[in-house]
Parts: sequence; C-alpha cells; structure tokens
Amino acid sequence: MKQTRPVAWPRTSPNQRATLRRAVALPARLAWKDQRGTTRFASVVARNVSEFSVFVECPSAVTIPLYHLVQFQLEREARESDGVPQSLRQGRILSAVYRVQRLSPGETPQGLALRLMVDPRRLSATTAAGSSDDARATA
Repeated sequence: MKQTRPVAWPRTSPNQRATLRRAVALPARLAWKDQRGTTRFASVVARNVSEFSVFVECPSAVTIPLYHLVQFQLEREARESDGVPQSLRQGRILSAVYRVQRLSPGETPQGLALRLMVDPRRLSATTAAGSSDDARATA
C-alpha cells in the first residue's frame, strides 16, 4: 500500500484577499425584503470596502438572515470620496449577507459583511480600459 503525505501549499503573502480592503467611515443605506415581503430600509456606516465586499455597521438591530440578498448603496456625497472602489460608485448594488455580527449589550453596533454581486471579470476589464459605464451591476 502506497502512503501519501499531505501537500503543504505555499503561502505567497499573509493577506490572501483578491483585492485591497480600505478602512473607511462612509454613510450608506441598505434595502431588503423581510420574510413577509415588506421592503425594509436601514441607514448604516460602511467601515471597510473593497471591489467585491463591504462591512457595514448598523446603529440599531436589524433582522437580516445570513445569505439574504440586499441592495447596498453609498450616500451620494460618499461615492466621490477618495479610496472608494469603482464598483461602489455606481449606486445601488445587489449584495449577499455572508456574515452577521450580532449585537449584545454593551458592545459595538451590529455588523454585516456583504458580498457585492459584481462580475469580477467584467469589473477588471472595465477598470483596465478606464470605462465606468460598463461596470454597472444589474439587480
């Protein structure tokens, strides 16, 4: 019987993220439909952003389940700030909740990690070409 050893994959860097994540404090909005189909809204603060994801803090508790689809949008004046990725400058972006940081007494506001539903190939092609019109995500 032949024995096999586990393969140790080389790490290229300690940060394995696909794109750079930037720490920010920008006003934003979330919109989603609850389990009854009622449209809900929340004002949030984007705490860090990248081309494909964003982490937001909600000052009050919201009931958005994991993997639920939401519409994310930076406030108009925040879209033109330095350090905002191209994918966030276009307005509303369909996103999926992939992590929920629950509120507990005495802790910071509730946090949500959102995965932006943008096509990475389309985004990288338009960024290289310098055009922002083709990078719009559709809901």
